[in-house]
Amino acid sequence: MKEFELKYGCNPNQKPSKIYMKDGSDLPIEILSGRPGYINFLDAFNSWQLVKELKEALGLPAVTSFKHVSPTSAAVGIKLPEKLKKACFVDDIEGLDDSALACAYARARGTDRMCSFGDWVALSDVCDVTTAKLIAREVSDGIIAPGYEPEALEILKTKRKGNYNIVKIDPDYVPAEQETKQVFGITFEQGRNNFKIDEELISNIVTDNKEMPDSAKRDLIVALITLKYTQSNSVCYAVDGQAIGVGAGQQSRIHCTRLAGSKADTWFLRQSDKVLNLPFKQDIRRPDRDNVIDGYINQNEEDVCADGIWQKYFTKQPERFTAEEQRAYLDTIDGVALGSDAFFPFSDNIQRALKSGVKYIAEPGGSIRDDAVIECCNENDMVMAFTGMRLFHH
Repeated sequence: MKEFELKYGCNPNQKPSKIYMKDGSDLPIEILSGRPGYINFLDAFNSWQLVKELKEALGLPAVTSFKHVSPTSAAVGIKLPEKLKKACFVDDIEGLDDSALACAYARARGTDRMCSFGDWVALSDVCDVTTAKLIAREVSDGIIAPGYEPEALEILKTKRKGNYNIVKIDPDYVPAEQETKQVFGITFEQGRNNFKIDEELISNIVTDNKEMPDSAKRDLIVALITLKYTQSNSVCYAVDGQAIGVGAGQQSRIHCTRLAGSKADTWFLRQSDKVLNLPFKQDIRRPDRDNVIDGYINQNEEDVCADGIWQKYFTKQPERFTAEEQRAYLDTIDGVALGSDAFFPFSDNIQRALKSGVKYIAEPGGSIRDDAVIECCNENDMVMAFTGMRLFHH
C-alpha cells in the first residue's frame, strides 16, 4: 500500500487528507479492520515507538494507552497484585498471570481509566487471546501491534460492530534519519530523536544518597521513555514497572508535577480498601464506575455520597473518603520514581513529588538552581540522577 486516504485531518473541515511515504515506497503497515483517521495514526505511530523502545530497553512486553498524541500510561509485563487487579477491573480474568503482555495491558489501561476512555492501544508483541479479551471489553478507538494471533484478531474484529481500527506494523521498519513537517506552509526539518534511554543514562547520581535498586532503575527508564513521546512540558511518576501519573503539555514545570502527582495519588487511592469495597449496584457500567470512583476520591462536580445521588450508584450510602484519611493512606507510599523531560527550576517540584511517595528522580539538570534542588533531595534522603539530556516532544 503506497498511500491511505483518510476521511479528514485533525478536524472534519481539513480535507483532503492522507498518509504516504515521501520516497514512494510502501507504507510499513497493514490495516486489518476499520478506517483509522489522522489523529488515530498520530497516536498509533507515536505509541508504537514507545512500546518498541520499552521492550528493547527492559526486555519485557510493553503496552501503552494513548489519547491525543500523549500516553495516559505505559507499562511492562509484570504480574499484578490482587488489589491492583481489582482496581483495574481485571480480577475476573482467567489466565491473566500467564500472559505478560496482558499484564502490561491491564496496568497501562488501568492506570488512568478516565483518560484512557476511547484510547489508542500499542502492543510491543503479537496480540494474544487474553490481551484481546481485555481490550474487547473496553471503549477504545484502535490498536497497533506487530501481529495478532488468529483467535485474538477475530475477538478484536467484533468491537464497534466490526469497525474497530486494527493496524499491523512491520516491526523491522526503520524510519529515515531526517524528519520533516509543515507549519503554516513552512517546512521544518530535524534529525529523528534516536537517543537511547538505558541504565547508563541514570548513572550520574548527584545526591548524597546513591543507593538505587534495580526496580527503581527500571521505573525511571519507564518514566523517561514515556516522556520521550509525551507532549512537553511533561513529568511522569512510575512504580512497579508502569507509569502511574503523566502530566503533559503544561507551560509550567510545577503544574506538570502537580498534575502528574494528582493522577498518581488517584491511582494509589483506587487500591485502598475504602474504594475497593464501594457497594456498587450490579448494573453500573465500567465507565460509569470510573467516573464515580474519581468523584468519590477527588470530590468532583457531583457529590456521589450525598442523599438523592448515592442511590443512583450504590446499594447503600458509602462513608466519605476524607482528606485526612487520604493523606494518611498516601503517607504510607514510598519508592516511587519520577522523570522530567527538562530540568526542575525550583525545589517546589521536589516537595510536591514527596507527597506522592517519590524516592527516585531522573532529570536533565542544567538549571542555575540545581544546587537548591539537590539540597532539597538531600534533606529528604532522595536519590536523584542527572541525565544531561532533554526529552522535549512536540
